Amino acid sequence: MTAALLQVPPADAGTRLDRWLRRQVPNLPQGLLQKLLRTGQIRVDGKRAEANTRLAAGQEVRVPPLPELGAPKPPPPRAEISPAEQRDLLARVLYRDASVIALDKPHGLPVQGGPGIARHLDAMLDALRFGAEDRPRLVHRLDRDTSGVLLLAPTAAAAARLAAAFRGRDAEKTYWAVTLGRPAPAEGRIDMPLAKRSGPRGERTTHDPDGVRAVTLFRTLDSAQTRAALLELRPLTGRTHQLRAHCAEALGCPILGDGKYGGAAAHLPDLPGQLHLHARALAIPHPEGGMLAVAAPLPPHMAETFAYFGFANPKPPPPRRTRA
Repeated sequence: MTAALLQVPPADAGTRLDRWLRRQVPNLPQGLLQKLLRTGQIRVDGKRAEANTRLAAGQEVRVPPLPELGAPKPPPPRAEISPAEQRDLLARVLYRDASVIALDKPHGLPVQGGPGIARHLDAMLDALRFGAEDRPRLVHRLDRDTSGVLLLAPTAAAAARLAAAFRGRDAEKTYWAVTLGRPAPAEGRIDMPLAKRSGPRGERTTHDPDGVRAVTLFRTLDSAQTRAALLELRPLTGRTHQLRAHCAEALGCPILGDGKYGGAAAHLPDLPGQLHLHARALAIPHPEGGMLAVAAPLPPHMAETFAYFGFANPKPPPPRRTRA
């Protein structure tokens, strides 16, 4: 048997190494885990690590063969990317340097695989090597149906710094959403705890006084009387489906196309049925110092809806990096 190399997904960034490993190998005794760490048989990006090491998205964890326990399964082989997919992906690069790749993720493309998901961004990252030996690493994620700015890191060191910025809330995220209905007041702060619950529409994130705190700043940029509104959303926390739940429950204005949180009322017959949530801009400390600001253009279905309502659709500003 050979050692397994396991990549840390964006959703697990910030998790302690020992806790993460116990999820990967559930029957691994604590004593054996400590011994493997102490003797350097478990490594993170090729280096020794302590049990309390906080993992970053994209890091590789080496786990030695454990035949008596059943070693973790190696990742499945990566799917081939077609020339057309590669061209499209390269055309979506918004910014690139030695430490950061900013991508305009399209609507409908999952960031990572899962049950029944064969085509996803993680399987396509070899197209973004740009001559480097290693493929870039995911450092955060967007939902399948959310478009916009997504960051990758060409190196493990850059991935760790970017993941720490997201974890420490140093990243300023700005989303645009078209909602059904116009919120009143027109701007404000939503501070509504959330928890995951099962229901007739599957698992959803919903208001729960005993849930995890979730905070979003919102501002109305434009509206079509009371029929629809264009909102700027700035999440100060990063809970699953936070913006969708806050718009539907706290504001009473579900995002257009969001049947999961708004039901049939979230659709209009004359407009595209896709989710109208877009990661418009991101400002984050650059791994090499200073700040990086990147913005993404609207996806086609949202551009169509903007034209329908007469909302302004300005061209996104060019990427900007300020030095420290």
